[in-house]
Amino acid sequence: MTRPGPALAQSWCALSALHDRIEAHVERALQEAHGLSVREYSVLDVLSQQHKGPRGHFRMNELADAVVLSQSATTRLVTRLEDRGLLTRYLCPDDRRGIYTDVTEPGRRLLEEARPTNERAVREALDQAEQRPELAPLVRAVRALPAPAP
Repeated sequence: MTRPGPALAQSWCALSALHDRIEAHVERALQEAHGLSVREYSVLDVLSQQHKGPRGHFRMNELADAVVLSQSATTRLVTRLEDRGLLTRYLCPDDRRGIYTDVTEPGRRLLEEARPTNERAVREALDQAEQRPELAPLVRAVRALPAPAP
């Protein structure tokens, strides 16, 4: 049975509040320890999972979808990371209109240093959110999710 509208809207507000709490906590931790924003970390993380085979690299529009940003915001973010020497861009060898982005060695090192900070901050934010009765069921749901396949 479908829940009535106001209850569904309240559930959405709780989910949004949980997301905002986690993102703010992780943002502070990543900025303080590594000089990275949550979005920068996400871009490095997504791009670090590319591979050399067919469809192994993200085009800019695919990257934008993966990190839930507009294409223009993704391009600006990639440019900032490229200016810091953390990413590099190059033309797609099969389609000269496409642009690929790779994580550089300094970018990989920074990402590996930042992973434990990110994990710890997410865990801390979930622990704090779980103390709020309206967020506790969502925290349990997040913790019950299976780990993504490598």
